[in-house]
Amino acid sequence: MANSMTGFARIEALLLDTDNSSLGSLTWEIRSVNHRYLETHFRLPDDLRELETQLRQLLRQSLARGKLDVALQLHLDTDNKNTLAINTALVTQISHAIGQIEEQLPHAASISALDLLKWPGVLQKQGIERAQLLQQSLAAFDTCIPQLIDHRAREGAELARLIEQRLIAMDKHIINVRAAMPKILQAQRDKLINKVAELQLELDPERLEQETVLLAQKADIDEELDRLDTHILEVRRTLSQSGSIGRRLDFLMQELNREANTLSSKSIVSETTLAAVELKVLIEQMREQIQNIE
Repeated sequence: MANSMTGFARIEALLLDTDNSSLGSLTWEIRSVNHRYLETHFRLPDDLRELETQLRQLLRQSLARGKLDVALQLHLDTDNKNTLAINTALVTQISHAIGQIEEQLPHAASISALDLLKWPGVLQKQGIERAQLLQQSLAAFDTCIPQLIDHRAREGAELARLIEQRLIAMDKHIINVRAAMPKILQAQRDKLINKVAELQLELDPERLEQETVLLAQKADIDEELDRLDTHILEVRRTLSQSGSIGRRLDFLMQELNREANTLSSKSIVSETTLAAVELKVLIEQMREQIQNIE
């Protein structure tokens, strides 16, 4: 099944104290667009930056391609009188590090208490333990990913339907060209005979037959039509597969376009030229859709 790289997911969850009383809520948002690889960007509260590694691992387990913007917002209840607390352990570590720097560089400017408060993780939300906050944030994110996957799957199903419409149209053009070729070749043979008659030339029947065979060989497009059929069948087979199929489909579009170009170069009448042009238009329409398939 084709999955789109376009998707959106949003989920809200309560922030609970150790006694299961509500301290507020958190909101995850994930926006996904097409990209050659899997690229993630995070907008997290400073004291939750350490989650990035785990978040990336969770996303890589479920997604193969796409550019993802991930945002987390914390909403604390305003009626909590004491919403902030000092991470004393972290302050001690920072102070110790500052002391070591001052020993090495006596003239270095010392850090103020206000600067220390701006350090990521120094200020924490009171009423919920840090480990509990991390756990609840990850749990909520874990339920947000399936929502994103479902959205991308729905988008992918619609893209597959649009591609199938173009494949059906290509089938019709190929069938029409293949059915018309005997008449086209016969018309070219008759045209050659009439031209010889108009010029009042006497050609050996064997030589005339050789010229007719040579003309038929130059205009032979059975091989190109067969390869177009084969590539179309492979596109359909690929669309039915699971996993990351976008790059394979993009390669198949290149091969389809190659055969359509050859078909156009071998054309001897406007009918097959127009058919080749229509095929190239349909291939380009599919290629644009495929750029968004994972």
